[in-house]
Amino acid sequence: MSKVLVITTSLRARSNSDLLSERLIAGAKDAGHEVEQISLKGKEIRFCIGCLACQKTQQCVLKDDAVALAEKAKNADTLVFVTPIYYYEMSGQMKTLLDRLNPLYPSDYRFRSVYLLTTAAEEEAATPEKAVAGLQGWVDCFEKATLVDTLFCGGLTGPDEAKDRETELTEAYRFGTQLK
Repeated sequence: MSKVLVITTSLRARSNSDLLSERLIAGAKDAGHEVEQISLKGKEIRFCIGCLACQKTQQCVLKDDAVALAEKAKNADTLVFVTPIYYYEMSGQMKTLLDRLNPLYPSDYRFRSVYLLTTAAEEEAATPEKAVAGLQGWVDCFEKATLVDTLFCGGLTGPDEAKDRETELTEAYRFGTQLK
């Protein structure tokens, strides 16, 4: 099956998105995928400075944790981003990471399938639309890749709330089983 990289972007301990990503990973493993999870907690990821040196060298001039993350993303078949929704958008740390994955653009990247799991306090179906659009904009720059599917789990505010939400836990597991 596929080599799946799950990147969780919440910085909160025992966040709802982390709990749901655990179920997604269980589903992906049960479907036969090789899965690696990386959390942005404790990672140093500086802002892109827009120098575009990476377009020639496929290497970022900034030396921090984003360099290793980009290498892992480059060599995965499937990327899964997991983010809480802040003010109807992906987390700032996720956006910063996407910007820092710019060295992948001219590279021979392996990933073809991209997925997004989002959580939010709000429950309206439209809540993740801007986060989905933001990730779609990133994916559009990688002509061999497709944003295959998204899963939104709303109504989750405080830490650990997802552990008691059987419907969302089941949906996250199912989402993981359907990764390509």
